[in-house]
Amino acid sequence: MMSLPFYQRHHDHYDHAYRHKALQSTVSQYQKETKSKSAVYAQGSTAYARSSAAYRHASAAGFSLDSSAAYSHGSSSAYDLESAAYSYGSAAYDQSAAQSKRSAAYSLESESLSNTSAAYSHGSESVNKLAAAYRLGSEAYSLGLKDSSLMIEDQSYKMSPKAKRAKQSLVSEDKENEVTDYSVPIFTGRAVNISGITDTEEERIKESAAYVAKRNLFATGEGISVSKVATSSTSEEEYHEKKSRKVAIRESAERVALQKTIEETQAFHKKMNQDKLLHAPEFVIELRSHTVWEKQNVKFRCSVAGWPAPRVTWYKNNVPINDQTPPGKYIIESRYGLHSLEINECDFDDIAQYRASAMNVKGEVSAYASLVVKRYKPDIDPSLLHAGSVSMPLGLGVSPHGYASKFEISFVDTFDVAFGREGETMSLGCKVVITPDIKLFKPDIEWYRNGVLITPSKWVQMHWSGEQASLTLTHANKEDEGLYTLRVVMGEYFEEFSNYVFVRDADAEMPGAPGAPLDVQCLDANKDYVIVSWKQPAVDGGNSILGYFIDRCEVGTSHWTQCNETPVKFARFPVTGLVEGRSYIFRVRAVHNAGVSLPSRVSEPVAALDPADRARLRSHPSAPWTGQIIVTEEEPAEGVVPGPPTDLQVIEATKNYVVLSWKPPGQRGHEGIMYFVEKCIAGTEDWQRVNTEIPVKSPRFAVFDLAEGKSYCFRVRCCNSAGIGEPSEATEATVMDDKLDIPKPPDHVMPTRNTDTSVVLTWKEPSDAKELVGYYIESSVVGSGHWEPCNNNPVKGTRFICHGLKNGESYIFRVRAVNAAGLSEFSQDSEPIEVKAAIAPPSPPYDITVLESVHDSMVLGWKEPEVTGGTDITGYYVNYREVIDGVPGRWMEANIKAVSERAYRIENLKENMVYQFQVAAANLAGVGTPSPASQSFKCEEWTIAVPGPPHDVTCTEVRKDSLVLLWKEPVYTGRSPIIGYYIDMKETQAKEELWKSVNEKLLQKKFLKIGGLKEGVSYVFRVRAANQAGVGKPSDVSRPAIAETRTGTKEVVVNVDDDGVISLNFECDQMSANSTFVWSKNYEPIEDDSRLSIDTKGGKSKATFKDLAEDDLGIYSCAVTDTDGVSSSYTINEEEMKRLLALSHDHKFPTIPLASELAVEILEKGEVRFWLQAENLSGNAKADFVFNDKEIFNGEKYKMKVDQKTGLVEMIMDILDDKDEGTYTFQLQDGKATNQSSLVLIGDVFKKLRDEANFQQKEWHRKQGPHFVDKLGWEVTDDCNVMLKCKVANITKETQIVWYKDSREIMVDEEHDFKDGVCTLLISEFSRKDTGTYEVILKDDRGKDSSELKLTDTAFSDLMNEVCRRIALSATDLKIQSTAEGIRLYSYVTYYVEDLRVGWVHNDTQIKFTDRVKTGVTGEQIWLQINEPTPQDKGKYTMDLFDGNTGHKKTVDLSGQAFDEAFAEFQRLKQAAIAEKNRARVLGGLPDVVTIQEGKALNLSCTVWGDPTPEVAWLKNEKSFVSDANCILKFEAGKNVSFSISNVSTHDSGKYSLVVKNKYGTETSDVTVSVYIPEEERQSEQENTEDKKTRA
Repeated sequence: MMSLPFYQRHHDHYDHAYRHKALQSTVSQYQKETKSKSAVYAQGSTAYARSSAAYRHASAAGFSLDSSAAYSHGSSSAYDLESAAYSYGSAAYDQSAAQSKRSAAYSLESESLSNTSAAYSHGSESVNKLAAAYRLGSEAYSLGLKDSSLMIEDQSYKMSPKAKRAKQSLVSEDKENEVTDYSVPIFTGRAVNISGITDTEEERIKESAAYVAKRNLFATGEGISVSKVATSSTSEEEYHEKKSRKVAIRESAERVALQKTIEETQAFHKKMNQDKLLHAPEFVIELRSHTVWEKQNVKFRCSVAGWPAPRVTWYKNNVPINDQTPPGKYIIESRYGLHSLEINECDFDDIAQYRASAMNVKGEVSAYASLVVKRYKPDIDPSLLHAGSVSMPLGLGVSPHGYASKFEISFVDTFDVAFGREGETMSLGCKVVITPDIKLFKPDIEWYRNGVLITPSKWVQMHWSGEQASLTLTHANKEDEGLYTLRVVMGEYFEEFSNYVFVRDADAEMPGAPGAPLDVQCLDANKDYVIVSWKQPAVDGGNSILGYFIDRCEVGTSHWTQCNETPVKFARFPVTGLVEGRSYIFRVRAVHNAGVSLPSRVSEPVAALDPADRARLRSHPSAPWTGQIIVTEEEPAEGVVPGPPTDLQVIEATKNYVVLSWKPPGQRGHEGIMYFVEKCIAGTEDWQRVNTEIPVKSPRFAVFDLAEGKSYCFRVRCCNSAGIGEPSEATEATVMDDKLDIPKPPDHVMPTRNTDTSVVLTWKEPSDAKELVGYYIESSVVGSGHWEPCNNNPVKGTRFICHGLKNGESYIFRVRAVNAAGLSEFSQDSEPIEVKAAIAPPSPPYDITVLESVHDSMVLGWKEPEVTGGTDITGYYVNYREVIDGVPGRWMEANIKAVSERAYRIENLKENMVYQFQVAAANLAGVGTPSPASQSFKCEEWTIAVPGPPHDVTCTEVRKDSLVLLWKEPVYTGRSPIIGYYIDMKETQAKEELWKSVNEKLLQKKFLKIGGLKEGVSYVFRVRAANQAGVGKPSDVSRPAIAETRTGTKEVVVNVDDDGVISLNFECDQMSANSTFVWSKNYEPIEDDSRLSIDTKGGKSKATFKDLAEDDLGIYSCAVTDTDGVSSSYTINEEEMKRLLALSHDHKFPTIPLASELAVEILEKGEVRFWLQAENLSGNAKADFVFNDKEIFNGEKYKMKVDQKTGLVEMIMDILDDKDEGTYTFQLQDGKATNQSSLVLIGDVFKKLRDEANFQQKEWHRKQGPHFVDKLGWEVTDDCNVMLKCKVANITKETQIVWYKDSREIMVDEEHDFKDGVCTLLISEFSRKDTGTYEVILKDDRGKDSSELKLTDTAFSDLMNEVCRRIALSATDLKIQSTAEGIRLYSYVTYYVEDLRVGWVHNDTQIKFTDRVKTGVTGEQIWLQINEPTPQDKGKYTMDLFDGNTGHKKTVDLSGQAFDEAFAEFQRLKQAAIAEKNRARVLGGLPDVVTIQEGKALNLSCTVWGDPTPEVAWLKNEKSFVSDANCILKFEAGKNVSFSISNVSTHDSGKYSLVVKNKYGTETSDVTVSVYIPEEERQSEQENTEDKKTRA
């Protein structure tokens, strides 16, 4: 059973609902926090403990305290510690078991504390009263007062019936200052259990308070000295403190301050709990919402009442606030029922709903408040405004001229159509450029999905860096699919950019399972039920969805419960059985034959509340409800039977259920009412109660288990404690069938072209469609038969753009409608459409400029339109008009036929006339809109010496760090020819003064590859021409080019085919129907086709060199028209030409490259393998094998093989004879390619190969039976034993192993199991007797093998050296042992052999052994014995163990304390040996038991010994026994002792003890004497006794 909080253990009326499992975690947390508070309160006991110490000191001044007073003082010390914990709000006091008796304790404590000053000034009488008050206060606190009439007597008082809780005080021995002549004893006491406090809490309170008090009172030792005194009434020691006057005065001041704190605390607790009963939490002062400026601090405050004291937890948007994360951000305080949350340096992230939740065992209540943070926008600097302007609207900026102008908002690096999968993280980003850039005006960044404003949540994160806006979907779901719009607002102006985001289903756990449902929502929530709705998934896995499972989970838990046993097909379902006041979340899973889908995204939390309660909660500032409400019923008034409900109606009906709704009756009394629902088949009066067991609380109810197709009527009754009311009016007959039909399929599906990867699809809404949720669209490549969903979230409307299609492919489309009843059939397939960009007239050209001017004509230049309309520009049309006195005339055509170049000379103009121009571009779709009128130009003769501006500056081959700049020479060259060009560049947004030159020297060419660009940065360029007169006017600025390598970018690739033909190849997958490949050399069109042929097929183009030579050196580039600048180039210089020609020669006259030359190896069976490996071979490759210039063929002797896949060519010979000596050659041919390799095998090389083959053949035959893999060898184990081992293979159960030594079989006790293929023979304690030759034999019916190991001479010495080395390494450290003879140094080894030489060294000098100093070995102990040691024997001793190769030393220092201790122990043992030798003892003679007949004589004797002669004494039955007439005791010659009884009787039976004693010891020998009476005499005695009794 769950343990209750300590304050509730002794209350019999506690709420049993507290034990509910749903509250266990909350209670546990509450209990832990209460425990931690107890420890914190106890730490505040320092000051109180000091003042208590002052009382103790004062009470002892001039008095001699008896044990009773000491005991009472000990109890007051305990009270000091406990009261300190109480005074700071300790929970141990607050929940005392004897609550009804506290008032007496309060009064006694108050009385004792009020006499504080008097006690200090009037001596012992007042002090004793104070001690009594403290003692009684301690009793009341620890045990609870049993009698409220306890009084304090003047001079005497009763001792407490139980020991007080006090810890033994530790006193410092330091002395400071001058001490007075009084002392206070400190006593120890025994701890007792506190009623109502757990053991751990009690220990925490006691230890914490005691530790703090001891530390602060005694650790410094200020003015304290210690002495010990003994009391007459007890044997325990007392400690006295002698305190200085300064300490006493300081503690007196602290005591007065603490008295005030105690009185305030008592008054507070009395006020908080006047009736001594439990109370649910209640907010006396609720939270207040705040609006603050950014960077300001804000503090929320509230006051909470309740008993026990409620625990308050703070939440931000229903997430508990951690005041440590981040540090210093939040400050949470709680004191005397006042609670506060302070937020430092508020920012926009702090905008939220804040909640203070107060909880104790009686329930939980919350208070809510909102925080709004505003950013301060100061007034605009008046100096920026025009002198005449008074104010400026927020939507306007300040122009350089001082007047207001409109903001221009543009988007750069916009986000594309995005595709993701459920569960992935997706990010959308866009760079925003606002001009003019005024720091005082900051834009509002808003994101929309399908036109609905998006707010940040756990699913969506937004960020604005000042120029980059981003939105991140942390866990994408299909609900996130839609059209995303970024809106940038500057006052009254705004701009938008939109694109679509698609989210596909996550991979199903089961193949073929449907996609997850989406958009789960909770509708019509009430006290005990809620309607859950959802949308069907687009992906059904190829099978019809059978239905859906609905799961619910209580907020705060992780346990999901399935709400319906059978799948429901309708996309709404009423969930009943909810617990009022609790919050739930829901999810839905789709089901069909292949399995169950993944669950949907969970719904928003919904609370099971009455709508009126929910409305009341919403009327107050509150966060979204996710917590739990503890509902307490009001006390019922006098019962009134409720009337019938009204307005009963069926609000929803399906095949599976109906949902009823009604209004509560007007007559219902003051208590709550519940409802019973009844049904009957229409046309009958056979009413049946639906909810027979539990009445419903909500005015909504879902009725299940109804027969499909039948008609039913329903009615409702109210009930309360007074009874069940009359039924409501019955509903009209309701047929059990779906009221909402599945919609019909849409029609008139029409696709139209949009872009090269998308198609616009339109359709017509189905007739009689009701409650449509949206539409699902699917696409299929013509002829594939495979359909893919275009959207995973139903789209509303009858138009949709299908993205993600392949350019050039033909698609068909189909649509189906969705409502709650299900998905319609698919529409008819649309007509096929090829995916390509729709063409449109181009946009206007721009940047019109004059390239040359003479007296009657002008040459114009312009830039290509930014939008070409999806096809190539076919030409341009130029118009011009005269401008006279600033008034333009009518437009006139300059050309009737379109011009293809972006430069055109207009003739027949008037000299010195001013003209304006406009240009219109044309493509297949028609002529586009003309450009705006250019600036005015005057037609006059140019006479300047420098050249005019270059034109048609374009960027191509754009990569992440480089691009190629092209331009055309100026039309006007000046007075001399052009000698070169200068190129300037800058970042697009940089100022004009930041132009920098790219080349320092004049460039002769009209192209330049510019490197060193920064990835992602936008650049613009311009070109200046130069002649002998100077540098001319720069060209117009090029279009901005962003340094980036776009996805799918490909480069020109050079290729040399098998015939040696060299070609340049380029591939493009972004082509449109009108795209073409344009090859150029040095960026000039290739007109001479005599050296280069070009072949284009589909998206691939090849430029083939007919005969590569020096005339072909240069840069070859290829551009693809009607694309977004797809281009690449390849440079052929002299070095590259040589490489390509060499590669071409190799291809024309190829050789087969060899990975390895011809080699030979011996195989396992002794076969000889000749082999070589080519790097690669085709399937037609073949090989010829030649031996001594004669071709050999595959047959019995030669086995040949060619593996074309691996390029391996080999030949195997079974046997190598003498006639096989000679030269072997392999000749390869693969198409035109050939190669060969030879190997010469003659002389010693051949003989060695032949011998090795023969040996290998024999080895293979040997290994067919059991054989040795590793021959017999030895190793020394960690136990210093020798193990003979060998590794064997090909072993069976029948294989035998036999060991021999010197040809004599070694009998092995256990049969070997050949584990791990190893055979072993263990020789323990190996020594010279084990020398000899060892052999092991393996044999079975397949054959045998043997292995031999000689352990003689050198081999034996090597083994013994290793054994000795292992023994030496096993030696333990030298230890010192004292004996009766002297001192022994010793060490243990595993075992000892004679070959191990032992030497001893004393102080670096070899020890010469004598009778006094000797060495030896006892078992495994190697020792050095020093008899009768002297000081000369002190020093360092070393034991040297020599294993035949190296020495191993062990050292011990026998000097100083070690020698003294050993020598003292030797003396002790020596004396003990002498004492043992000379002590008195009984050597023998006395039996243990003597049995003798009555009347017989008893003689016992024994011998004793001792030096000096021992004293002898006898005992009988442990009492002294001396010689008398009947018993004679003798001690003769100092060693003979005798014991004689001439006539034994039964009185002589007993235990006799002989005690011998001298100065060395005493020994006792016992003998038991048993005297018996013969049977005849016993019977005679019995008869005599009976006769005497008869006579009497």
